[in-house]
Amino acid sequence: MEFSIYTSVSSRAAHAYKRVSVESSVEMADPHKLVCLLFEALQRYIGSAKLFIQAGNVPAKCQQISNAICILEEGLKAPLDLEHGGEIATNLNALYDYCVRRLVLANARNDVAGLDEVSRLIAPVMNGWKQIEGDGPAYLRPVQ
Repeated sequence: MEFSIYTSVSSRAAHAYKRVSVESSVEMADPHKLVCLLFEALQRYIGSAKLFIQAGNVPAKCQQISNAICILEEGLKAPLDLEHGGEIATNLNALYDYCVRRLVLANARNDVAGLDEVSRLIAPVMNGWKQIEGDGPAYLRPVQ
């Protein structure tokens, strides 16, 4: 969000507070919490993209889908330990690949159904992850 000289002070303050709050949450989060935050952000980006499709705002839709793809590729898929993570890592890798392809198509076609599909596919993984305690399961690479 960019501010102009016409943005109210309270709006700028609220945005700054939200940004600091998110940055603090990320900096203080353990690996498990970081993955939860990634899933939550992914679902928000997908929801926002859907709204932007409905509003006809193509640039904003593209940005939201791009953000969602980035989370899938860099935040959720990249840490998977495919060598030692077994079947679950392999299955998550395939799911994330499929979701990326689906998002690319949804972007190209302004396909709300495609966004809904990705959201539905990710929801049980997100909910399962939230039920895991500690630093996370063994199918993730250790943080260096």
